[in-house]
Amino acid sequence: MNKRSTLRRLAAARVAIGLPGAAVRPALAQAEPIRIGLILSMTGPFASTGRQIEAGVKLWMAQNGNTVAGRRIEVILKDDAGTADVTRRLAQELVVNDKVTAIAGFCLTPLGLAAAPIATQSKTPMVVMVAATASVIDASPFMVRVSMTVPQLTLGVAQWAPRNGIRKAMTLVSDYGPGIDAEKYFVEQFTKSGGQIVESLRVPLRSPDFAPFLQKVRDARPEGLFVFVPAGVGAAMMKQFAERGLDKAGIRLIGTGDITEDDILPGMGDVALGVVTSHHYSAAHDSAVNKAFVEAFRKANNGLRPNFMAVAGYDGMRAIYQALDATKGAGGEAMVNAMRGMTFESPRGPIQIDPQTRDIVHNIYVRKVERVGGELYNVEFDTLKMVGDPRGK
Repeated sequence: MNKRSTLRRLAAARVAIGLPGAAVRPALAQAEPIRIGLILSMTGPFASTGRQIEAGVKLWMAQNGNTVAGRRIEVILKDDAGTADVTRRLAQELVVNDKVTAIAGFCLTPLGLAAAPIATQSKTPMVVMVAATASVIDASPFMVRVSMTVPQLTLGVAQWAPRNGIRKAMTLVSDYGPGIDAEKYFVEQFTKSGGQIVESLRVPLRSPDFAPFLQKVRDARPEGLFVFVPAGVGAAMMKQFAERGLDKAGIRLIGTGDITEDDILPGMGDVALGVVTSHHYSAAHDSAVNKAFVEAFRKANNGLRPNFMAVAGYDGMRAIYQALDATKGAGGEAMVNAMRGMTFESPRGPIQIDPQTRDIVHNIYVRKVERVGGELYNVEFDTLKMVGDPRGK
């Protein structure tokens, strides 16, 4: 009896002076950080995409702190090198070993699809910052997309081209989900607006050589060439377009904004001047929010110009913060529901997460490459307001 009494008194003293013990473990558990798994392609052919997204995530956190709902946010960055099998393994490790509250990133459609079953099985929210094939969102009920869909991007230029002297066109796309989406929806909208498709060409996704395909285009001499390639590949395509003399042959280059990405556009030279694209973001977007974003991004990244991937990382982290704040740090279905219907002003303009589809709704801008202050920029001249996923419409 005396021994038991002594032990009880010691336990009470331990709690009273704040020493580690059973009575304080709940408080320590509450202080556990909220871990977010960020899976990006930081090496390999799509490394520029990963670096831009990471920089956008870091900028949001630098501006808004690393605490939400009274808990520290810890981002765990993993490099999948653009390989789906690696993405799947990393997603599994993050969920099982690191016990993350959410996973985010996914630089390509196959990578997003690889992680989707993990998100579904573990009921882990999955914030897609790139993966732009329209149907990707259907792969998991725990997926939320903050980037774009390729069908959205094609609408502006597909409608603009036939009304502006391009009645006969060819398409040239990378042969994977988003490229096939781009081809399908451009052809559909272009022909609906009075245009005619001469031929559709598909280029291998990995180690692409555009030269033989561009020679076919030159031989056919359409009035315009619509191009879709993954982020980071536009410069190579543009170089070969010029080397084959397509610009001098009077073939007008049009496409989605991937071919004139903001960060690589300044190095493309005069061949890019006059290229018309439609996209959801330009570093030249004329808003106070975007001007502040571009200035802060350049300052934090040695003068680097942000592109749409940086905005996806920035907006994706904002959506994660706002959802965690609404759920007081809870993940799972509650976090996904907190993102449904979410609206805010992004550097790209107003955006919404569709409450039914969990997909992005935002403006699509038609732009032309012009020289502004001695540098090349995508200058917006028309806007399609609050465009959702056009599938089935």
